[in-house]
Amino acid sequence: MVDTMVLLPAFLRPTRTTRRASRPAAPPAGDEAVLDAPDEHLSPALVAAGRGEYGAASALLAATRATAAWEDRDRHTRRLASFARSRPEWFEEWRAAAPHDPDMALVGAQLAVDRAWPSPARAELLREVSPLITAAARAEDRDPVPWRIALDHARGSRAGHRYFEELWEAAIRRAPHHYGCHVAALRYLGACWHGSHSACFDFADLAAQDAPAGSLLQALPARAAFGYLVDGCGPEVPRERLEAAADRAVALSGHFPAAVPRPAEFRNKLLYVLIRLERWDEARAQLPLIGPYATSFPWDRFSDDPLGHFLRLRDALYADAPGPVLGELAGAPPRPRSEHRRRAAVHDH
Repeated sequence: MVDTMVLLPAFLRPTRTTRRASRPAAPPAGDEAVLDAPDEHLSPALVAAGRGEYGAASALLAATRATAAWEDRDRHTRRLASFARSRPEWFEEWRAAAPHDPDMALVGAQLAVDRAWPSPARAELLREVSPLITAAARAEDRDPVPWRIALDHARGSRAGHRYFEELWEAAIRRAPHHYGCHVAALRYLGACWHGSHSACFDFADLAAQDAPAGSLLQALPARAAFGYLVDGCGPEVPRERLEAAADRAVALSGHFPAAVPRPAEFRNKLLYVLIRLERWDEARAQLPLIGPYATSFPWDRFSDDPLGHFLRLRDALYADAPGPVLGELAGAPPRPRSEHRRRAAVHDH
């Protein structure tokens, strides 16, 4: 039996979850939908970056650092690093102008990991970028995001359990309920002990029980459920555990405003889980909450056209008899993922 206790919070207490009544869904407002839309804070920074200007991005990340808005900082860092992959001259100008900027260092660390990830020599390349992650962590000691990057880096470089545990302890010491760090730990569990979905659920459930009601960690069990539903290997997870994970995420979805970009990714994952559990009414009720905000993940696991896949699922949910079509769209195994596709590289970690 694998000992996963080193990755679990110290609070071990049982929980009981009751099924919530589903809400009726409104008819679709239209066919419009966008993929991976930035929020109102990130959008101006990306527009400025498109003009070759880095000042808005620097100011945005500096504000998240000043206010300890670590979840926003993590999301913005990922998107800015993704932009820098396609426009490296933008980032190089920022680095040349502000070599000691902690926000530049953070984007640089994420960018280095993103660049190395799709390579067949991933483990070797990732070991070479370790100093960039160390520099980002030293630039702002309170910041958990460099430690999330370090956790991803450890998984990609096939680091041992003891080293990962040290990183994990440092990460949660800075932000005990940081969603990104917990996702990184969950994925490490899944990668190291493939098929041990019970261990992943144990970790996710305990994290959610210890987190505030509105924390993104309430969606962590649903992420574990997603991993189980698309994996197709390992011992069967009891249906009750999958249902409880979906219940938590449905409750969390109600904490956020409808049709806004920030919770879109976890709502899109929740939609998939609800469809696989054949909870049609609750899946349909998520559609107005998602609004036009489709996200690449998880739909790029199943199609080269994630937006089109989302729209087909949405149409099937609003149809009179969604079951057969949805079973085909959501029940099929994930398509093979190329190590050299750029989108796969970004969302694979």
